[in-house]
Amino acid sequence: MKILLAVDGSAYTKKMLAYLATHDEMFGNNNTVTLITVQLPLPPRARAAVGADVANGYYADEATKVTAPVVKFLKRHGMEPKVVSKVGSPGELIAKVANDGKYDLLMMGSHGHSALGNLVMGSVATKVLAHCGVPVLLVR
Repeated sequence: MKILLAVDGSAYTKKMLAYLATHDEMFGNNNTVTLITVQLPLPPRARAAVGADVANGYYADEATKVTAPVVKFLKRHGMEPKVVSKVGSPGELIAKVANDGKYDLLMMGSHGHSALGNLVMGSVATKVLAHCGVPVLLVR
């Protein structure tokens, strides 16, 4: 199975990883795993002030902060994940990568803290579900 894991470094990412690690019968190391993390873009004026190289370095550093511990965890569990990092709107980009990459499953943690309409799941999860044609497993 080809699995995309949306990670953001939060406690919900950790819960998702714990779920993944405790369900070897479904998520064993015979799957292909890709991590995706999405950084919010800097405001245009800030990006212009620091320059493209500094901004891109910042995005890369932030992505590594999120993905490095996850890669380490997955390797301890016999998985060799690929890593994808993007900059933009998380919900839309996660759904686009899942759809374009023809994944069998997208797994993500759901924060569930937002306006009344997002009581059950977070706004990123809501956007992913609205735009994604791939089955989504939300872990809370």
